[in-house]
Parts: sequence; structure tokens; C-alpha cells
Amino acid sequence: MPATILDGRALAQRIQAEIRAAASECLAGRGFAPGLGVVLVGDDPASAMYVRMKRRACERVGIQSKASVLPGSAAQADVEAAVRAFTQDPAIHGILVQLPLPEHIDEEAVLQEISLEKDVDGIHPINLGRLGMRGRQPSFTPATPTGVMALIREAGLPIEGMRAAVIGRSNIVGLPAALMLTNANATVTLCHSRTRDLPAVARAADIVVAAVGRPEMVKGDWLKPGAIVIDVGSNSVPDPASKKGYRYVGDVEFASAQAVAGWITEVPGGVGPMTITMLLSNTMEAARRSAASTAARPQ
Repeated sequence: MPATILDGRALAQRIQAEIRAAASECLAGRGFAPGLGVVLVGDDPASAMYVRMKRRACERVGIQSKASVLPGSAAQADVEAAVRAFTQDPAIHGILVQLPLPEHIDEEAVLQEISLEKDVDGIHPINLGRLGMRGRQPSFTPATPTGVMALIREAGLPIEGMRAAVIGRSNIVGLPAALMLTNANATVTLCHSRTRDLPAVARAADIVVAAVGRPEMVKGDWLKPGAIVIDVGSNSVPDPASKKGYRYVGDVEFASAQAVAGWITEVPGGVGPMTITMLLSNTMEAARRSAASTAARPQ
């Protein structure tokens, strides 16, 4: 029996409907809409596309977005100043710095300019550090791994006690996903290019999160029967049959994996819609916290 599809589009639509209602209530009851500030540096087509998608999603749910677009030659001080301006703007409740930044920019210094309370992408070094510490809570968790966790929970199985293999250790996806699974009491192996016998490690896992950026690397015979498989990859491969001449595939070979797994995400339509949705959710939550903090201050 083929694996059940974990539908990221359907889940995202449900969550976005809740965000839309909350944003409307915020505007009607408190007199302001949630606000997201986006910093884009350079003219990378993929980054520009992602920013457009995020801003359109904001519009759909009633979140106001502002963009600060800087040239690829922008100085370090200019990029930091753009982030600082959003940090100081009371109409902005969340800040997104679109990564990657140009090579000459010190990424960590830029991210440190984001207020922890506005770090809706969950990538401030302190928020990531808190995610890795017992007894600590980050202000927000990174959008893509948060979407990964939501999709895993859609399978309806308890994560506690499960074995999980996360393939890929990037700061944006792999590492925080491993930490979030650990915090959910899974036993996690964080895999990378030097992991010995990677197929055997994956085959022992109840949950496999593939976030390595290699087209269809994870095969069906890498998987434990009935496993939950979350494919974070989005890779362009040649396809003469397509009008564009290419198509997108994940890091998992879908056909062979679906025959073995119990639950699986598709590419596109799995993790991608959830990434943007979790960013919107975090922005809405940041606006709620801001309103509560303002109401609690002595008049």
C-alpha cells in the first residue's frame, strides 16, 4: 500500500485561514495590522522570488509587509542599518532577512541586529542557541523546521521515543530540525557528508527528514517500512517534456520511497507552503505579544 501523502498545501491553507481571522480581529479590535519587514540584499533571482512569494502571502492573510531592498554592493553598515530601522519601527512586528547574503556581508552581525521579539524566522544566534539548551525557550523557532514538525504531527503518531534521521546540518533547516525533534523526545541522528553507511542509518529511523540539497538522493531501500518521510529538498533537474525544460524534485526519490514509507511529503506541495505559513504564524504571534506588552505597561 503506497504511503499516505502529508499535504503541505492543505495544512497551510487551514493555518492561513486562522491567521487571516486573527489579523482581521487585530485590525478591528486593536487598530493595527500585524507587520513584517523584509530585508533583501542583491539581485539573486531565487531570493527575489522568495521575497515576492512571502509578501504576497502576507497580503492574502492581512499582514502588512514592507521591504528594504539593497544592491549587492551594499556596505555592511547599510545592511545592519536596514535591519535596525525595522527593529525600531513599532509598526513592524517581525523581521525577515532573506538569506543568503552576499559573501562580503558578515551574516551573524546582521542577524544580531534583529530584536529577539521580532525574530520571526528564528535565526538570531541567541534564539538558535536557546533552541539547543534544555530549560530554555527561543522567542520563535525557524520557519522551515517548524513546518517540518507540523507535517510530522499530521501523521498522528507520537514523536516521543521515535528514532529520527535528519540528513543535512544547515543552520537554517537541518540543525534546528534535529534540535526540535530532540525537544519532542525523539532520538535523533544528525547526518551529513561524512556519516558512515548513511542508508543504514536512515533505514533504522522512524522519521527521516531529508534536507541535503541533492536531487533524489534518498532511495526507497534506504527507508524503514512505515516511516514518516519529510522531503525538504527543492532541486531543479532537466526535463525535456516540460515547457520550461526543467522540473523540481526533492531530495527523496518519491516513487520508490512512497512504496515503502507510511507517510511522505511531495515536492512541490509539501514543506514549501508550510515554510511561508509558519513565517506568517510567527509574525501574527509577534503582533499579539506586542499588543499584550503595550496593554500591560503603566499608563
